[in-house]
Amino acid sequence: MRSFTGIALAVLLAVVLLGSVAVLRRLHEPSRGWYEAASSRLVLGVPWGTLVVVAFVTAVYLFVQDGITDPTDPVSIPYRAWSYFSPLGMATASFSHASLSHFTGNMAGTLLVAPIAEFVWGHYPDERDGTGDGLWHTPWVRAVVIFPLVVIGIGFLTSLFALGPVIGFSGLVYAFAGFAIVRYPIATLLATTLLQSAALTTVRALQTPVYVYVAEASPPQAPSWATIAIQGHALGFFIGLVLGIVLLERRGIRPNPLRVWLAVVLFAFAKGLWQIYWFGEGNSFLLFQGPGIAVVTVLAVVITLAVAASDEPALPSSLDRFRASSPAEDLRIDLRRPIELAREVPETVEDSSARLERIADLVGGERSADVPSLSFRTQRGTAFVAVLLVLAVVAGIAVPTNLLVMAEPSHDEETTLTVDDYTIEYTKEAENLLVSGFGLDELTEDEGLEASGVIVSSGERTIWLEAVSADHLEFVGEETVSVGGPGWRETVTAERSGWELVGNDTVYQVWLSADGDERLAYESDSASANVRIQDRTVAIAPQDGEFVLGVEFDGDLETAPVPEDDEFVEIGGLTVENDDGTLYAASNGTEVAVASEETYN
Repeated sequence: MRSFTGIALAVLLAVVLLGSVAVLRRLHEPSRGWYEAASSRLVLGVPWGTLVVVAFVTAVYLFVQDGITDPTDPVSIPYRAWSYFSPLGMATASFSHASLSHFTGNMAGTLLVAPIAEFVWGHYPDERDGTGDGLWHTPWVRAVVIFPLVVIGIGFLTSLFALGPVIGFSGLVYAFAGFAIVRYPIATLLATTLLQSAALTTVRALQTPVYVYVAEASPPQAPSWATIAIQGHALGFFIGLVLGIVLLERRGIRPNPLRVWLAVVLFAFAKGLWQIYWFGEGNSFLLFQGPGIAVVTVLAVVITLAVAASDEPALPSSLDRFRASSPAEDLRIDLRRPIELAREVPETVEDSSARLERIADLVGGERSADVPSLSFRTQRGTAFVAVLLVLAVVAGIAVPTNLLVMAEPSHDEETTLTVDDYTIEYTKEAENLLVSGFGLDELTEDEGLEASGVIVSSGERTIWLEAVSADHLEFVGEETVSVGGPGWRETVTAERSGWELVGNDTVYQVWLSADGDERLAYESDSASANVRIQDRTVAIAPQDGEFVLGVEFDGDLETAPVPEDDEFVEIGGLTVENDDGTLYAASNGTEVAVASEETYN
């Protein structure tokens, strides 16, 4: 429970923030207020579609993922986009989240950028969207039905064409950004970068006005850029771009190219779209930062051309003769000279010049400038086709992996824990079924990448996941994994205990338990302390759920259970005592530490 001081500081911060807004409002009075501006395109000036979408994703988090039971630990494993043979994951991945921070971060981004996208879309149909009394032109339907349904449809697309078992709404957040950035580049850039950072910082400050950080060791973990679904983000961004470009074409809007280019480049850098990476052996990761920066810079130019390039022919006029002609094209060529002669005749009829120009446009096969063409023959159309090709490549690379049928690994029933159709086990240096066969090392070596730790798999759901790495469990000692599905969940606990031998490896055991069922999942090899006492060697070995002490002398081995704390055992001519978690071996007045109980953070 928060202290009174914390609550008072949070209230004070809120008052300061609201007060600064009030002062600014008095100093700056625009000719058109925000409500008037918002109401011009949104019903009552409110982004109703965005609120419906946020409510939908929140409902998925609370009730489908069972976040209502434990908001900090939702069930996430079955709701990832595992493959086309896992329909539940494919249907829900874009709307599910791995943790509370994951959920709040994506919803903060949505609340900042989705209203801009909704404003571009508009509840009141644009005059170029056609006229009529149908549902398409009904403001409330466009607000609370059409906009959310389109968002959900894009969510399904980002799941179907996502590379790997992704989860999260971020693909949709990037789709909002891509859709909005071509119409309001600077506003979208500010909303998705500076404003989002400021908003999240403010929320954290309100939750914890005084944050205490204690410097301490942390478990080995992947770099932040290796935990991001970069392909999913790029996929959502390009889907939004394509829809935005088509809408601008339909409405005859041509944005400022400098602003578009600047916004796209800075957005790509700020959001890490240049961070192209893959997995190396063990705990190594490959970041192709040079190629990544080059790719996003080139794509920014292509996107700008697709939005604001000229409608002039993409090919030089000198190459026009190589283009295949049609009877209609031949007719236009035959009529061009008479039209040119008619232009030279003095005007005798009012408005004849305008009509003649219109006839010339029709004969030339050109469209009016206020409705530019996206034909691939034009410069802008060619760039748009390039954007479509990039989208096809980004989406297409995921299809082969999503079509793969994962071979279910063999399991030892004595060491694995079964929860419904899930199998939970602890393995060392097992083949990583998620990335083996796709790493760059496969180009030169016929070896798969390896995984060590708590593995969750399900042949029925085509799931395979290193839920807790061996390094992480070694650091924390105990970790939980939630498995389940719609309407149920089960928490599996992985617990490690062990002894660190002086000058040698650690010996340890890992236990898995769930709902009263406990299994000894793994026992390491034995190890000896790198010390000798009276020409004797002390070793510890895990054995049937216990730790056994061994003393070897002159080829003979004597064993006994490791003594409990503050107890000792006589073994092999030595006295071994457990003094507050440290084992000391003594003989003839000589006492040496040989092992200490493993401790965890």
